[in-house]
Amino acid sequence: MTPIWFEPLKIERVTVAIADLSPSLVGTKLIQLSDLHYDGFRLSDKLLSQAIAASNRENPDLVLLTGDYITYQPDPIDDLVLCLQSLHSRAGIYAVLGNHDYDHCQAKSRVIQALTSIGIQVLWNQIATPLGEDLPIVGLADFWSQEFNPEAIMTQLSPHIPRLVLSHNPDSAEILQKWRVDLQLSGHSHGGQVNIPGFGPAAVLLQQIRPYTPRCLDTWIPFIRKCSTVLKHWQWAQGWHQVAQNQLYVNRGLGTYFPGRLFCPPELTVITLTSQS
Repeated sequence: MTPIWFEPLKIERVTVAIADLSPSLVGTKLIQLSDLHYDGFRLSDKLLSQAIAASNRENPDLVLLTGDYITYQPDPIDDLVLCLQSLHSRAGIYAVLGNHDYDHCQAKSRVIQALTSIGIQVLWNQIATPLGEDLPIVGLADFWSQEFNPEAIMTQLSPHIPRLVLSHNPDSAEILQKWRVDLQLSGHSHGGQVNIPGFGPAAVLLQQIRPYTPRCLDTWIPFIRKCSTVLKHWQWAQGWHQVAQNQLYVNRGLGTYFPGRLFCPPELTVITLTSQS
């Protein structure tokens, strides 16, 4: 269904302190975009153009994309990359896939091929070093995929080296507590889409009342069952979080599902790295 409520793009600016960060990387500027869901319904060309223009104005060192470029069918990815090819950064653009990017027949290969064709490097259980060996970037397979296996890749890095981790689903932060993660960037939740001022995502409230709600009331309380299948840790639905010794940032995304966004605008994140004193 088409979303009913829309909100304008909001640029969030965050400074993240990283232990052992090389002095040469202090001040590094990252842009995060997530959950585009480019399918003709959930993301307008106008909003996408605004996000790309805003990103380019920041002159980022690196642009990081955290998944869900399509929604169901992979065909729209061809039109999406025509827009994304105008996205620029000093050290390149790196991406991971979300659950929607491999759910359907040939979607994974289509999405990877399309993004790669315009110079975006897709990481699926891979490590890249566009900022140098002092700050590797780990791109994980999606948390719901059968190939999610962080141990095989995280153990390749020395615990003395800081690293960024791209993982579409923030629930993966629970498992990633086993390893050093100086900053995990995720999306998936859309920020909850409907936020209650002073409380947070409505999904948190639905999750709290779910154990006490009989199934016969499901049709009267929208999304009460579905919320728990989308995300376990709705308290991590958006923004910065400390998860044990690790840091997690969750972007609210650009795309919008029904019923829409309320007090939860689509987001472009500007992250500046600094050294942890």
